[in-house]
Amino acid sequence: MPVADLAEKRLKLPRSASSGLAVILLIVFVSLIVYFVGSQLSDLAQDWPLFKVQFAATLDDIHTWIGKTFHINTAKQIRYVHNATDKMMSASTSMIGATVLSLSSILLFLVFVMIDTFFLLFYRKLIIKFLVAVFAEENSETVYDIVAQVQNIIRKYILGLLLEMAIVAIACCIAFSIIGIKYAVLLGLITGLFNIIPYIGIFTSLVLSTLITIGSAATTTKIVLVMVTIVVMHLIDSNILLPVIVGSKVKINALITLLGVIIGEMFWGIPGMFLSIPVIAIAKVVFDRIESLKPWGLLLGDEKDEEQQGKMPAEVKKEEVVEEANAVKPA
Repeated sequence: MPVADLAEKRLKLPRSASSGLAVILLIVFVSLIVYFVGSQLSDLAQDWPLFKVQFAATLDDIHTWIGKTFHINTAKQIRYVHNATDKMMSASTSMIGATVLSLSSILLFLVFVMIDTFFLLFYRKLIIKFLVAVFAEENSETVYDIVAQVQNIIRKYILGLLLEMAIVAIACCIAFSIIGIKYAVLLGLITGLFNIIPYIGIFTSLVLSTLITIGSAATTTKIVLVMVTIVVMHLIDSNILLPVIVGSKVKINALITLLGVIIGEMFWGIPGMFLSIPVIAIAKVVFDRIESLKPWGLLLGDEKDEEQQGKMPAEVKKEEVVEEANAVKPA
């Protein structure tokens, strides 16, 4: 939307041309990311036969170690691994077919998303007029305030998220390269992309990065260093990068964030996991500005922030008064 506004006001382009330009730039940006990730995946695909052999050998070593350490029958473990590997390889054809169908449906979905984005940009003023007309005239100022706050928060959230993703990806790429991991750039991209999914993303990137590192004939020390790097990067991101870069006026507590990610995945799959936080942020903006819905906005927010803003309910303030009264009582 800022791109469309800039093209329409500064470049004096018609609204249709400015909306189309914004969508084209979005397509170019997404295509560059897909191309860069795809080029890294192609290197992994070329080494796929060696990857399978090395991964099976590493699993055999692990099972041998388990057999010697915990006195479990090693032959049964190795037989189980080989059977599982054979089944996985035999199912590769059906997996490829399912992947092709999934990719085609995703591409068709993206085409409709871009078309919808164009029309949302083209008719954005009409949509604003509709939102104002739906409510009573005395509420028009509140509607304009909500729309302005939503635009501001979502813009900050998206830009901050992209910057955070780039910092995490670059930092992980550098760290993996120093460690000496074969697919350092690919693992850095995986960590950066999945990191934008709260809570679940870190575990997904940790599992994928560990499996790829195991299959690339890495030593046990390198595998452990990859796991430690991802966990440490996640801690730095959660405690430093996220509050500074992605921090916005709307604070959502961890419980609602986790529930939102889970519910978003149930309804919309992976896109729902990405969209859950912006949707909750929009809902909180609306709830905070409508008197009857303020308790719901309180539920979505962070307790510390609500205390600082003086928005805690009367029961909590009453407890504070009682505590103060008890503190000054004579013995």
